[in-house]
Amino acid sequence: MSDKTIIFFMAVVIVILFLVVLYQRFVFGRGIQAKMRRINEKLEEISETGSDEKVMVFTDNAALMELAGQINRLLTDRQKMKADFKRGEISSKKMLANISHDIKTPLTVILGYLEIMRLDNEADETLKKVEAKAKQVMNLINQFFTLAKLESGDANIDLCKININEVCRENVLEFYDILLQKDFKVDIFIPEAPVFVLGDKEALQRILYNLLSNVIRYGSDGKYLGVFLRQDKSNAYIDVVDKGRGIEQEFAASVFDRLYTMEDSRNREIQGNGLGLTIAKNLAVQLGGDILLESTPYVKTTFSVKLKKISY
Repeated sequence: MSDKTIIFFMAVVIVILFLVVLYQRFVFGRGIQAKMRRINEKLEEISETGSDEKVMVFTDNAALMELAGQINRLLTDRQKMKADFKRGEISSKKMLANISHDIKTPLTVILGYLEIMRLDNEADETLKKVEAKAKQVMNLINQFFTLAKLESGDANIDLCKININEVCRENVLEFYDILLQKDFKVDIFIPEAPVFVLGDKEALQRILYNLLSNVIRYGSDGKYLGVFLRQDKSNAYIDVVDKGRGIEQEFAASVFDRLYTMEDSRNREIQGNGLGLTIAKNLAVQLGGDILLESTPYVKTTFSVKLKKISY
């Protein structure tokens, strides 16, 4: 065999070996990329769902195994931080509930003495003002106490079958006199056929009381109140509608936040403490529902209470 032939075959072998190495590097790179994508997808899933899963990687690559180990250590730390935060949050809410209860007791006694003093001095305007302010403080404490119990999970909510038609009628009738005094136009649609929801009557009454009070206090310039009961296959909806100043779009996402009191917002039920809508929202969620908001200022503002419908 000539030297040229030998050189030719050696060149062919070298080229083949070079191509094999390139192919192996290409396949290896593609495999690494695929595993990195799976790690990324798993991290996105964990982030979106808030689960306590870990990242699993089946590979012989030491660098990838080390990376997965570091990620899992971070996920474990994240899980511990979430648990610590949850415990601290529950503890704070229970402490707030206890403090609210402790404040209510002496304040009740103060109100009792003020009432006795007022009866003996009916003409004393200063005493009347002091009693009115004390009642406002009591109302605020009661709202704090209610919200603290709800958020700490200590609220006594018994879910059962409720005829929501009757609850709506009772709450509208409760506001009948004040609506007449303020010259409101009232539209009510409550179907004759009963609509049953999964709920707690006291909680539902509190939700509607807060929403109707909110309309009277902050939607009175529209001189309109609408209460409409509607349903679909799964849910019942109570729409509380007014045509007052409404809520600007930039505030709409915050009106249910605790103690949110923007001057241009209406999230200050009754005494303006920023808790009325927060309590209503929290109660609706604990009943397995929600409260939705749509608002176009001076056109139409609708708070929709969404509740789970039952047929049995």
